[in-house]
Amino acid sequence: MSRDALIVVDMQVGLLDGLPKHDLKGVVQRINAVAALVRAQGGTVVWIRHCGKAGDGFEPHTPGWSFLPELDFRPEDLVVEKTLNDAFAGTALHDTLQNLTADRVLIAGWATDSCVDTTVRSAVSRDYHVVAVGDAHTLSDRPHLEAPAIIRHHNWVWSDLLTNRSTRVVTTDELLAESKR
Repeated sequence: MSRDALIVVDMQVGLLDGLPKHDLKGVVQRINAVAALVRAQGGTVVWIRHCGKAGDGFEPHTPGWSFLPELDFRPEDLVVEKTLNDAFAGTALHDTLQNLTADRVLIAGWATDSCVDTTVRSAVSRDYHVVAVGDAHTLSDRPHLEAPAIIRHHNWVWSDLLTNRSTRVVTTDELLAESKR
């Protein structure tokens, strides 16, 4: 059995500002299901918290900075704070994952085309076995493309990244089924 770390990117109250996020309720449910699976298998959930600038929706210690209350955040979970799109850049994430000796990193969260994408690519470049949870990330429609198309596109791109290890895109149901084998 592999020891996993689930990285949940920027699932904070501030994301509720602006346009609706695609299937947010379902994404939250799937993140909670994957978090429960990872914990049950002895892995760790790492919540990434974006720390914005003064006056924006993610300013530290304001309501938008908090994690969505529907998320199953546990005291044993870890939190890594970031200020850029990349959850690894200028943070303790890499050292945290090294200390956990995670076999794989699973990645989910918001926003598919920004912070999630950058974190997936950064994990690949740091030689982790990466699993993008294909139905556990979200974003809003963009002016030129609707959210479901962006999600499908990124899942396709991530499944074919060049890597020294492995990169997979799987659904929550596939992860749950794999755990029963």
